[in-house]
Amino acid sequence: MTRTVRDCFNTGRPTFSFEFFPPKTPEDHRLLWTTIRELESLRPDFVSVTYGAGGATRDRTIEITERIASDTTLLPVAHLTAVGHSVAEIRAIVGRLADAGISNVLALRGDPPGNPLGEWVSHPEGLSYAGDLVGLLRSHGDFTVGVAAFPYKHPRSESIEQDTLRFVEKCRRGADYAITQMFFEPEPYLRLRDRVAAAGCDVPIIAGLMPVTNMGTIDRSEQFTGAPFPADLGARFAKIADDPKAVRELGISETSKLAQRLIEEGVPGIHFYTLNRSRATREVWANLMSGAVSD
Repeated sequence: MTRTVRDCFNTGRPTFSFEFFPPKTPEDHRLLWTTIRELESLRPDFVSVTYGAGGATRDRTIEITERIASDTTLLPVAHLTAVGHSVAEIRAIVGRLADAGISNVLALRGDPPGNPLGEWVSHPEGLSYAGDLVGLLRSHGDFTVGVAAFPYKHPRSESIEQDTLRFVEKCRRGADYAITQMFFEPEPYLRLRDRVAAAGCDVPIIAGLMPVTNMGTIDRSEQFTGAPFPADLGARFAKIADDPKAVRELGISETSKLAQRLIEEGVPGIHFYTLNRSRATREVWANLMSGAVSD
């Protein structure tokens, strides 16, 4: 029987998962597979492989997902985006995934190439929303489908209320679960969970976390989420910005405490954005498993 992410929510404990992206160089390729092997020993519930803007890494995404499925014990999830593709192209990609035995897909509208916050333009023969992609996947076989959730709201949503309605619509089109964009304090996630529940939607929302390991992580988080980094936490990092070791230690500590708080709040899962490196993720994981998290 094929394993699915849907099955992972039936264990009575939070899921743990990791995200990778397709490498660009031979050295990056070696680093990715070293990371995959190191994290495989932690026995995560699943791992996901991202899909470049405009389908830039489509073939590599599928190849890596196929290799994870065939050469490791891990359960892979392939990202799939609508940006830059016609419906015919998306159907062909979905068929290739199915032929490869990949039944777990994260359905995303996708960011414009070159600028995640740039103007989003639909392909003239494509799809306009992630919900449309969810519906297409649902019509093409027994896929387990995940979608994105936005603790701070999607940068293009006019309001929190509009963002919530769009998320619930994706779920009603057939999404089995969601993974949030990264966040760094519990309140945005908890507010998201509460407003989705209030809208009558009970789809599991996995928390997406990434440890701050250097000051550049803060800048990248603001680029990808479209939301400012938490001011109080940012001030703490700013005080030690000239000490890379201290920055990293604070980042690991804060992510460990955040993950522990979310687990206590009943989060259905934790998803780590690894940047194709294992050390920080393994350190947070070890803190959680050993009970070494403290205020």
